Amino acid sequence: MDLSDSQRIEWLRLIRTEGIGPRTFRQLINRFGGAAAALEALPELTRRKGRAIIPPTKAQAEDEIAALARLGGRLIATGDAAYPTLLRHIDAAPPLIALRGDAAVLARPAVALVGSRNASAAGGAFTEKLARGLGEAGLVIVSGLARGIDARAHKASLATGTVAVMAGGQDRIYPANHKALADEIVGAGGAVLAEMPMGWEPRGRDFPRRNRIISGIGYGSVVVEAARRSGSLITARFALEQNREVFAVPGSPLDPRAEGTNDLIRQGATLVADAAHVLDVLGPIIERGPDAEAAPARLKPDLADEVADVGGDYWEELDLDGDAPLPAPPEAPVAQPAVLDERSRILALLGPGPVATDELARGAEIGVRTVQTILLELELDGRIERQGSGMVALVRR
Repeated sequence: MDLSDSQRIEWLRLIRTEGIGPRTFRQLINRFGGAAAALEALPELTRRKGRAIIPPTKAQAEDEIAALARLGGRLIATGDAAYPTLLRHIDAAPPLIALRGDAAVLARPAVALVGSRNASAAGGAFTEKLARGLGEAGLVIVSGLARGIDARAHKASLATGTVAVMAGGQDRIYPANHKALADEIVGAGGAVLAEMPMGWEPRGRDFPRRNRIISGIGYGSVVVEAARRSGSLITARFALEQNREVFAVPGSPLDPRAEGTNDLIRQGATLVADAAHVLDVLGPIIERGPDAEAAPARLKPDLADEVADVGGDYWEELDLDGDAPLPAPPEAPVAQPAVLDERSRILALLGPGPVATDELARGAEIGVRTVQTILLELELDGRIERQGSGMVALVRR
């Protein structure tokens, strides 16, 4: 049953209290029987530990709800009918999520599609093909609104349904130039979700925190391109912990952007070269219905150990027990990505695998004639080699 307006305010005050993350929130609700009782007991409870923590006021919670409403959004709680069913059952499920868009898309079966921000042109093209195929088969595509693979996945699934999960607040789109894409997702009947409060600028630790939601919404996660220390592999780790299927798209052994995905396949993730490879695995699982306790059928037991080591400090910063979303955290916001010049954008899209000129033009958002001129310069510099049918590839040195 959906929360009442007063209960929603109480939940918001509790989850926005310093030191209270999703797990602590759940413990307090279970101990005191509800958010109102937990809020009343919290000052004295924390004072015994040496420092009284005062929850945000009712007025502050109402201000956040009103600011979200001005953007056309609302808060959904774990007990609400609109809350994604699979996400509700993960460890440390966010008690409240800010939603913009159509909640109906959250009720449909979904799959996460993630990968490198510095995607190759070939990886971007395959992402679009895969997203369209999965979308036409009835799956909603979930991703993180980032540059590269995420953006291509969202754009290719606008017509069939897509969900973007953000690391910051609903009014803090990252990267900033994806605000139009977020609005397009909402306008197309998709959804944009944020766990963090309004005004929250994303920090480094917020991205892996967001990734648990990306993997938790769907029945599986597909990694298209990922270096060995890529944040996309954190999504794969969460998928394993949440008993979801893990898929990976193979890449050239000469391309660092494929090292992580190739490792996943070596350890037992399902190889994906077509949408049918995902559908063959997820189809029977979706037909059975949500089962948060069922273990994935196609994963080797050592895959979790392999993936657990990725991310380094990036992973270790994640603390869902005590990492409460405060209004003014000390950590600096993540810097906006630098805008590359045209030549650098083309080079970033190239890899050892051949790619067509028109695909480079689409990926770099540059006119074909300009791309041809840049390719000629790169060829004269010995940076690329031309192959049949107008394809080009980066020369590996």
